[in-house]
Amino acid sequence: MANITAQMVKELREKTDAGMMDCKKALVATDGDFEKAVVWLREKGLAKAAKKAGVVAAEGLCSYVVLGNKCVLFELNSQTDFVAQNAKFIALIEKVGQIIAASNATNTEEALAVESEGKTLETVIMEASGVIGEKISLRRVTVLTKTDSQVFGAYKHMGGRIVSVAVIEGNDEVVAKDVAMHIAALSPKYVSKDDIPAEVIAKEKEVILAAALNENAQSAKPKPENIIAERIVPGRLDKNLKEICLLSQVFVKNPDQTVEAYVKGAKSSVVTFVRLEVGEGIEKQVTDFAAEVAAQAAAAQN
Repeated sequence: MANITAQMVKELREKTDAGMMDCKKALVATDGDFEKAVVWLREKGLAKAAKKAGVVAAEGLCSYVVLGNKCVLFELNSQTDFVAQNAKFIALIEKVGQIIAASNATNTEEALAVESEGKTLETVIMEASGVIGEKISLRRVTVLTKTDSQVFGAYKHMGGRIVSVAVIEGNDEVVAKDVAMHIAALSPKYVSKDDIPAEVIAKEKEVILAAALNENAQSAKPKPENIIAERIVPGRLDKNLKEICLLSQVFVKNPDQTVEAYVKGAKSSVVTFVRLEVGEGIEKQVTDFAAEVAAQAAAAQN
């Protein structure tokens, strides 16, 4: 039996873009023969899926699975929205959710290493990618937990384009669902101002001050800079921070009250929340169809 080193696994992964665990299995199965290992991966359909690794997968769906006092939220990406509506993709996202929820995984890396029926979740996804014909990837995994006195409020928008889950103290499922719906619509970043990191507040204050000073410099009647810093900036800062905090936002179902007033009125409180939206932060690939056709035509002539 050949000694399978980390360097061998790394080189095979770089050549095939298959998963680390799959590369190791391929090398073990072929007694360390690199070329046979490549063939092994291709035969399993793993290298075929990996060829799509350079393509941007910014579509897909988010989902959640509640299992007792645990809720798993995750994002499964595809290349196109069309495939995200495919029955095989829908079945895959349900399978992925159940596998993660039944495990102790708390993040994406741990989730991909979870084994189910003799395969890692990473392998399950890559095999599905080969069958479906698009690059599919598990991008984000978040786990929320609650106590027996708390309740999950979950909301799924547009079949999973946006998913939000709130943990509410107080056993009121209606309130929890309302708060989750609000989170999906208004996209708050924090529960309250107390949760905002000091460096975020400092940066926001810096930006507001620079903008206020620039406005003041262009004003017909400029104010003293100390007035800008001591009176105008704090007011604008407070307004901006309230807009990104869940409790201080105007409640989407009743603009006459804040979320905090609504929750308190129901004798409940917000513990935490998570909101996922498909493709957040991914730079999507924009295809110029006309340019693509022209390029293909030029290539055909050469």
